[in-house]
Amino acid sequence: MAGVLAGQNFPSTLTGDKSLSGRPMQRITSPLTKMGADVTAREGFYPPLKIKPATLKSIDYTTPIPSAQIKSCVLLAGLFANGKTSVTEEYKSRDHTERMMRYFEIPVDINENTVSVTGGVNWPGKSITIPGDFSSAAFFIAATLLLEDSRLLIKDVNLNPTRTGFMNAAMKMGAEIQILNEKTICGEHAGDIEIKSSHLKGIRISGADIPAVIDEVPLLALLASKASGKTVIEDAGELRKKETDRLHATATQLNNMGVNIDEQADSLIITGNPGALRGSRVDSYEDHRIAMMLSVAALAAHGDTFIEKADCVNVSFPDFYSILEECIER
Repeated sequence: MAGVLAGQNFPSTLTGDKSLSGRPMQRITSPLTKMGADVTAREGFYPPLKIKPATLKSIDYTTPIPSAQIKSCVLLAGLFANGKTSVTEEYKSRDHTERMMRYFEIPVDINENTVSVTGGVNWPGKSITIPGDFSSAAFFIAATLLLEDSRLLIKDVNLNPTRTGFMNAAMKMGAEIQILNEKTICGEHAGDIEIKSSHLKGIRISGADIPAVIDEVPLLALLASKASGKTVIEDAGELRKKETDRLHATATQLNNMGVNIDEQADSLIITGNPGALRGSRVDSYEDHRIAMMLSVAALAAHGDTFIEKADCVNVSFPDFYSILEECIER
């Protein structure tokens, strides 16, 4: 939204809830300022962001870390800039914005890890159907894998290959997952996912595989807690800059539940034990993904678990608990 609003002829203010307002925004204000945008934030580059009308110019920008949020912000601003705007990443991040642009017939040039758009282009309006969010489905995939004698079919899920890193990693761990009824919906690959409870083994994941699994690293750590052997998740330091420090939150709260997990600078090392998870009092840190991960952990644990500030799931998935309860009852 900051990228879109930076090119408009009216002023805007962007703010958010407590968790979002605690995330520094320099990673987007920096490239937007280079484009000529008039964007200010409170001290430390925290929201609210105040955006005033400005004339934007095109730039060639290399992101400091692979991030679909940074890339999308710059590309959307580029539609209102003079000339060609390019974004280059070390690894390819999620590409929903590029696919959306192509669906709306906006010319997009993709050359390996560089994406470019040209400003001043008109495009037609279209109706759009959005497949189910894979990151939301991932919690139900994890629950099915961990709970004995479980089976689940999730229909019409987005299967964009830059989105499904968690599923690929889980399958490397031995997860029984099948993709059915594959199709294309408004430029996005989609289909049904069938999952069965599985015996898992530890893996190592790092480098170029991390951007496609970044939001699901806490869930991977949970799967690893009940897998045989050791799992190493490296190059995940970006998780320290989310709604909370997700590396620390994952390590401390799973440790509270009896998991052997070692937190390092940008890594998690988990030594699996099928009987490790035990009920405990845990803290969501008011982070929706941590709360949902801990809820899945609670299902697989022995004894009762109390999750503090669990209502933060409403940030992204208000129906999470009702759907989870429905799945359990079936």
